[in-house]
Amino acid sequence: MSVLETLKERGYVAQLTHEKEIEELLATDKITFYIGFDPTADSLHVGHFLGMMVMAHMQRAGHRPICLIGGGTAMIGDPTGKSDMRKMMTAETIRQNGEAFKLQMQRFIDFSDNKALMLNNADWLLDLNYVQVLREIGVHFSVNRMLTAECFKQRLERGLSFLEFNYMLMQAYDFLELYKQTGCVMQMGGDDQWSNIIAGVDLIRRKEGKPAFGLTFTLLTTSDGRKMGKTEKGALWLDAEKTSPYDFYQYWRNIDDADVEKCLALLTFLPMDEVRRLGALRDKEINIAKKTLAFEVTQLIHGTAEAEKAQQAAEALFSGAGALDNAPKIVITAEDLNGKLLDILADKGIIASKSEGRRLIAQGGLYIGNDKVNDPEMILSSELFSDNSLLLRKGKKNYTRIVIE
Repeated sequence: MSVLETLKERGYVAQLTHEKEIEELLATDKITFYIGFDPTADSLHVGHFLGMMVMAHMQRAGHRPICLIGGGTAMIGDPTGKSDMRKMMTAETIRQNGEAFKLQMQRFIDFSDNKALMLNNADWLLDLNYVQVLREIGVHFSVNRMLTAECFKQRLERGLSFLEFNYMLMQAYDFLELYKQTGCVMQMGGDDQWSNIIAGVDLIRRKEGKPAFGLTFTLLTTSDGRKMGKTEKGALWLDAEKTSPYDFYQYWRNIDDADVEKCLALLTFLPMDEVRRLGALRDKEINIAKKTLAFEVTQLIHGTAEAEKAQQAAEALFSGAGALDNAPKIVITAEDLNGKLLDILADKGIIASKSEGRRLIAQGGLYIGNDKVNDPEMILSSELFSDNSLLLRKGKKNYTRIVIE
């Protein structure tokens, strides 16, 4: 099976620019391709996960990925899918974020011996001569055509700055530069990047008279169309300091039944026969598939040891089997005792605010052990602890150990 057939079978492919040519190219040749990552945070999040999996599948089939860090384009901001202009970033912040990305990608992508490259478009974009760009690149772009692109149409009502209007040209220039530097002939990206990808493909074909290709992959959404990876604490990060391996595991353990098979196909390397077998499970048995998904995905991002710890903690909390040593915890001191419970929970970030805590108590959603908390003025006293530890539950599935040290 060719890698394109693999990508299609697993549900990645959304659109292609020249399908028959791409089928033949990927089946008969080994190509260099790229996917761009905007370094707007110091960690990748679950929204980037799909692109990393596509890169890994392509590399396993013998193709060479380029992970392009948008150090230059991040200074402008991509208007795609955004209602407002992005915040400007310093070059040093962008550089540090890019270094953090590479560490996370190395779990998936082999960067040794030029098997994959990580490049930064700041290396060529920041030194460009504006008049030269207008003459050499701008001449190939039609403003009328650009304004029909979905990424711009969404912003025209609120106002689209000329700064952002240049983003499409810069991304197209990236593809041209990578073509010249490395022989890169394909750009891949999320389906919301289709207009930008087409711009680069057209630029190479017009300016160089050579074939270039684009492929977009489906966005990671739930069965009812919502973006996946949002939690009550914010984005689902791939950095263990931002989202703990336990919380990461629990996110996938608790997804809707309707999303299990799709996530197994897109976010694991399990054979498709096994994906379909697990996806066909129903009622209580679907939990087997969810546990498999949670373990496989956590293992890919955080490693086997952390996945096992998260799995053991979940089993201890929800099945009563095993020790709670690996369950999420907060540490307090003896000085914290005899303070108000909600003050301590808000201070430790277990609840967003004391008002949220009062609402939670009013709705019957806060427990210490098996006992419901009914009093928002409750004092956290030493009598509540056993062996310097107690188990707090928020809602149905959100457990935290409070430990005195």
